[in-house]
Amino acid sequence: MMSISGVAYRIGALAGVPLAAAAITLGAAPALAQSGDQVRPVFEHALPNLDGKRMVAVVVSYPPGGKSPAHHHAASAFIYAYVLSGAVRSQVGDEPAKVYHAGEGFYEMPGSHHRISENASAQEPASLLAVFVVDARDNPLTTPDREAGGSR
Repeated sequence: MMSISGVAYRIGALAGVPLAAAAITLGAAPALAQSGDQVRPVFEHALPNLDGKRMVAVVVSYPPGGKSPAHHHAASAFIYAYVLSGAVRSQVGDEPAKVYHAGEGFYEMPGSHHRISENASAQEPASLLAVFVVDARDNPLTTPDREAGGSR
């Protein structure tokens, strides 16, 4: 199993890879959003052994008390999320909300409704690595709910 420092090292190694297309497919620029989260694409590549599929990885950073608006993911997107630092509160679908700490991960099934995605701390920042396996032409990867003014 890879250590957190190993993951951070590999993410840093990808920083020079051109990822403007990934930012566009996410439906959000890699900049601070109104909701307080920052989404930064770190990897995108077609999967050579799965025709028509691609892998996209993003780092989502939350300042203290930051959150993402409630959202849906692309109908084909299977997502694995790994908390890199801090603690992240997440609620997918009708499951109860849960707090995940650095070193813990969770997954989301295709078409999931992500009701809550937020920093569990009002004092410390948090970040997670989200890895999408998605149909090559499925865009955007994330769509905020129409009534979303926050995650709750």
